[in-house]
Amino acid sequence: MKIGFLGLGQMGHGMAANLIKAGHEVTLYNRTPGRAVGLDAPIAATPGQAAAGKEIVFTMLANDAALEAVIHGRDGVLAHLPKGAIHVSSSTISVATADALAAAHGKAGQKFVSAPVFGRPDAAAAAKLFIAAAGAEAELATLQPVFEAIGQRVFVLSHTPSHANLAKLSGNFLIASVIEALGEALALVAKGGVDEKAYLDLLTSSLFNAPVYKTYGQLLVDRKFEPAGFAAPLGQKDIRLVLAAAEALNVPLPLASLLRDRFLTLLANGGETLDWSAIGSLAARDSGQRG
Repeated sequence: MKIGFLGLGQMGHGMAANLIKAGHEVTLYNRTPGRAVGLDAPIAATPGQAAAGKEIVFTMLANDAALEAVIHGRDGVLAHLPKGAIHVSSSTISVATADALAAAHGKAGQKFVSAPVFGRPDAAAAAKLFIAAAGAEAELATLQPVFEAIGQRVFVLSHTPSHANLAKLSGNFLIASVIEALGEALALVAKGGVDEKAYLDLLTSSLFNAPVYKTYGQLLVDRKFEPAGFAAPLGQKDIRLVLAAAEALNVPLPLASLLRDRFLTLLANGGETLDWSAIGSLAARDSGQRG
């Protein structure tokens, strides 16, 4: 298929590489063209050029503003994507932005599908992402072979695209909650003299035998927060967005409010370049231990 791929960060680079490997005709766009190194595909000069003549355009960008910047305007995707073509947004964006994009593409005679992904950069490179997809049944059927090239399983959630964004935000809220709880538990046992690695082995070999506990527990025990697989400012952004979605639906999220403050504390103390899992180190710091 003819695909435009916009956004070649740590996640997008791996996703684009797997689409190319699967034999799709991919055109790339990134604000910094150097990010395309190692990808055997043409590089467009503008977002519109990447979208022109394509059946599908993927966007994998850092936030709502970055996504809107490539969609709108004379050189944007909206002005150049053919009628009937599909914009697949894999970015973690707000529910409101997803709804606005669905409306804008519909008005232009184009299709819109939300397909945010769960997984860190190594999973993106290995085509092992989990895809949360929402959109019209026909578009999802068209996209199935494309999704198979980048992920290990697709979860179809709804015909309404923004429902996938709500699910993604709530999932990231759960991950951040696990990180905070792990950090607090590790700080407690470590200060009490228990070996952290032995404790983590106990957890992840028994009741908490799950990737989220294994991955983030190991990062916390090793204090390995650089290079960031998912940078702390992005984590803070996601918690802000889940709180906005909760406010719109009148759903109190006390833990999300706590996490917002934990991220702000991390960022206020120079954590901008750290992995988001570094919020789990704050409990050790607060207890007078090594953070």
